[in-house]
Amino acid sequence: MLKAKILFVGPCESGKTVLANFLTESSDITEYNPTQGVRILEFENPNVASSKGAGCEFELWDCGGDAKFESCWPALMKDAHGVVIVFNADIPSHLKEIEMWYSCFVQQQFLQDSQCLLIAHHKPGSGGDMGSLSLLPPLNKLKLVHSNLEDKPEEIRMEFVKYLKNIISSMSESRDREEMSIIT
Repeated sequence: MLKAKILFVGPCESGKTVLANFLTESSDITEYNPTQGVRILEFENPNVASSKGAGCEFELWDCGGDAKFESCWPALMKDAHGVVIVFNADIPSHLKEIEMWYSCFVQQQFLQDSQCLLIAHHKPGSGGDMGSLSLLPPLNKLKLVHSNLEDKPEEIRMEFVKYLKNIISSMSESRDREEMSIIT
């Protein structure tokens, strides 16, 4: 059985924990309480299987967005298979901050852009514009999805499942290449 480690990172108060709970079908949180360090959610998704039909387990690491945890980041990044960068699309400073998150968690870890997902989260009652965001390179090459858990919650769930399938496919291909290199 494949086991994938996915990091949820991004600025403070962007909605990482709310999204993580929703996507893993964990408990609901009604009030804001900043994540201290990291919170690990383990889950399986019946819609995601490896190329050999085996089930997959996931660890979703909901990482606190406060810079005071920066010294912990190397440990969080170790052996990560994917990174989801969550930001509040209604806060202009978040657009600048996500460049740093991308640099630290994707580029410096030599992850492929396909292993990264950008989520522009719109908080309840924000009435945020779900239109296009002007992202600068290299962020404009990443898959960007908007989430609004009030209006269209299933859209983000479907996009997340697609992302998980891509991660598992990448892991399966890597494992197959490794097995073939041992055999030959």
